[in-house]
Amino acid sequence: MKVKIDKHKLTSEELIVYNKPKKVYIPLISGNDTNITILVNKGEYVYKGSIIGKRKGDFRIPIHASVSGTVLDFEERTCYNGEKVKCVVIENDFKEKIEQKLSIKKTINQYTKEEFLNLLKENGIVGMGGAGFPTYVKYETKNINTLIINAVECEPYITADYSIAKTKCEEILETIDAILEINKINEAIIAIKKENLELKQIFDNFIGTYLKIKVKLVPNIYPMGWEKALVKQVTGKDYDNYPSDIGVVVNNISTIYAIYEALKYNKPLIERIITFSGESLEKPSNVLVKIGTPVHEILDELKIKPNSIIVAGGPMMGNKVEDLVVSANLNCVLALNDDLNMATPCLECGKCVSVCPVKLSPVLIMKTKYKKEKDIKKFKVLHPEQCIGCGLCSYICPAKLFVRERVKEAKNIIRGDK
Repeated sequence: MKVKIDKHKLTSEELIVYNKPKKVYIPLISGNDTNITILVNKGEYVYKGSIIGKRKGDFRIPIHASVSGTVLDFEERTCYNGEKVKCVVIENDFKEKIEQKLSIKKTINQYTKEEFLNLLKENGIVGMGGAGFPTYVKYETKNINTLIINAVECEPYITADYSIAKTKCEEILETIDAILEINKINEAIIAIKKENLELKQIFDNFIGTYLKIKVKLVPNIYPMGWEKALVKQVTGKDYDNYPSDIGVVVNNISTIYAIYEALKYNKPLIERIITFSGESLEKPSNVLVKIGTPVHEILDELKIKPNSIIVAGGPMMGNKVEDLVVSANLNCVLALNDDLNMATPCLECGKCVSVCPVKLSPVLIMKTKYKKEKDIKKFKVLHPEQCIGCGLCSYICPAKLFVRERVKEAKNIIRGDK
């Protein structure tokens, strides 16, 4: 069953820069990992780009200060996933001091593979489309044949990737070409929705002698931005665990631009473009914002209506939040009217089953009760751990039930995060 989803895309193409937070709250989280070593103390002065924390475990990726100033404290704030996360609070001195002068690399395709991986790691480059997975890990894989750049942006409202693709097209193509050369990858494919013919034309105008880079239009079907669906659409191939199983790497297009800044200027990931939209905003806009900025400051600038609901992420996969701060993988903030319809009892209509892209039975997962440890067997046979969180089950539900949230709870039980 295919579902038509309203677009609600921004009509204004203006990019606003918000660079004046009095304090930033840098989330000590990488992906979903909060096991972070803190490397600064209260009262310590930090420079913009200073390493203030580092992820433990297998992926020792750093977290950087987005402003220069003094470390005031360590406080919990809400992050993109709706959870409270410890943050490093830095008072902004507005001097934008950096510890070392940024060097500019004239040609970014002359790094060795080892230098390339180290630059991505040291600059904290992670996936900016939602998952926040360390980018360097993807390129450690041997025998990569195809690089897919995900510029699909299939959720309603969100145009952050579209904005950066349109304004930084030349830099993005330069970066893709460098990635191909450094990693000895055969080809790159930029995936764009069929309706975005203007963006395709922009890339076609600049693609010139980049013979290994192609633009491919993909169907405007949700969730086409889901990695597995996109790889299947572009290559015709399936995989069991990771795209690397079939020689493919997938990067979000905003991640590609972050790689450009790392290769060109040795610049860490300390800012990003976020779509601020929704019917409760007077001035919906794409905003370039520093990591750690309190979201309420930007919403006030864009004139938010009182008593609005705030959602981190798009309407399909996002989370209702309060006290939100910007993280590297936050691509959208929605301000919606507080007039959600009250839920009614489940009709057992099966619509959630018919739209699930991974063929689960959300209604059965939702209705399964968990009281004791032994009850986990009931969930295991329904495989909620395979849920990709696309939100189609909640979107299609005529009873207005939060089906996705119930499936997410079951997924956490299976993973032991209950």
